[in-house]
Amino acid sequence: MADKIVTHWQGGLTFESDNPSGKTVIMDTDIEGQDERFGLSPKAMMLSSLAGCTALDVISTLDKMKEEISDFKVEVSGELTDEHPRYYHVVEVDYHFYGPDLNMKKCERAVDLSVEKYCGVMEMFRRFADVKTNIVYHIGTKRNI
Repeated sequence: MADKIVTHWQGGLTFESDNPSGKTVIMDTDIEGQDERFGLSPKAMMLSSLAGCTALDVISTLDKMKEEISDFKVEVSGELTDEHPRYYHVVEVDYHFYGPDLNMKKCERAVDLSVEKYCGVMEMFRRFADVKTNIVYHIGTKRNI
């Protein structure tokens, strides 16, 4: 299966990129002397893609396990190399589970399945980065949005 996207220049250093889902995203970068940003950074979107991929896996797995949680978030941080081309060589993925009565074994199993078996973006990252994962439980709490 092949995906195809089209990225179209919008002027300056701003681009609009489509997606096989039919949705679009605006991308740009920091420009010296310009305070306003119009889109997302392409490199940071890679971190968002990792978070989204693994989050979809985890929630889908927990649903199949009939495990209820109050809230869930994934925080991803990446450290770029100093030399060009700069890429993420160290990545940390933190899974935050919220709920009054979390089943830690099920949460951990859902994360493990995503990390080791299902998340293709995670696998891509492992090809060029040291990826570390952590699970944080917030029992009896719901995160403030």
